[in-house]
Amino acid sequence: MFSGKRFKLNSVFVFILMLCILLFLLTSCGQKTTSQQGQSKNIQNSKEIILATTTSTQDSGLLDVLIPIFEQKTGFKVKTIAVGTGQALAMGEKGDADVMLVHAPEAEMELVKKGAAINRQLVMHNDFVIVGPPEDPVGVKDAKSAAEAFRLIADKKALFISRGDNSGTHKKELALWKKVGIEQPIGKWYQSTGQGMGATLDIASEKGGYTLTDRATYLMKKEKLRLIILKEGDKELLNIYHVMQTNPEYVRQNNPNAAKMINVEGAKAFVEFMVSPETQKVIGEFGKEKLGQSLFVPDAGKNESDILK
Repeated sequence: MFSGKRFKLNSVFVFILMLCILLFLLTSCGQKTTSQQGQSKNIQNSKEIILATTTSTQDSGLLDVLIPIFEQKTGFKVKTIAVGTGQALAMGEKGDADVMLVHAPEAEMELVKKGAAINRQLVMHNDFVIVGPPEDPVGVKDAKSAAEAFRLIADKKALFISRGDNSGTHKKELALWKKVGIEQPIGKWYQSTGQGMGATLDIASEKGGYTLTDRATYLMKKEKLRLIILKEGDKELLNIYHVMQTNPEYVRQNNPNAAKMINVEGAKAFVEFMVSPETQKVIGEFGKEKLGQSLFVPDAGKNESDILK
């Protein structure tokens, strides 16, 4: 009778032991599968880079030409996110982008000084222009400078359409307002779209307002707009583009998981591609066939101070 109870207890013990072993094996397999899936995901993503850039590089059509060349040459795939430069820089700082192509030098340098961006390289420039209705009701075309043109618009309370999106273009616009003593324009005459350059030009055309735009996007859309260039050529209207990588060491301090996903190799390859002689030649030729003039001036290897002279 006692030995029978012992047998039953041993049987229960063996059953429980076997069940524990089974559960352990299942858990280990699950962890291995998850680990393998994670490794597969990392391997797959290692050939993709996220490019945060300004809408002007997309709206002008430049990226449609350059990215296929880069992808074919390097094997990396590019996911492009075209937003205002301010948002593009914020993506880089957070680790949500691997590389940035932007046009707000002062804001860019803030990221470099913080250590959030590395390998910043001069790529190209074009310029901003002030456009408006052909009638030019406030006489912008007769202004002696871009700043004076802004003063005329403000004094007459003529309709001005702003991107209002913290982009490089918006930053330049605000700098021009400040130059004439206006910290932030207010009133019904000043309207913000919160959209990219292409959409802002469309709205300015529809409403008969003035706006500040990069030349490339304007020229690509010119035929469909009731807007003409009224002020151009000022040094203060230069529009300079740089490319730079996100620094994973900086991102790791605040978001270790995001830092692990930054594609350093791919970002470096994109920077090198943008400043290579072959790419610079493509940039210099872009727009000539369709518009009879280049939309960007290649600048790799130059000093920014020389461009500003």
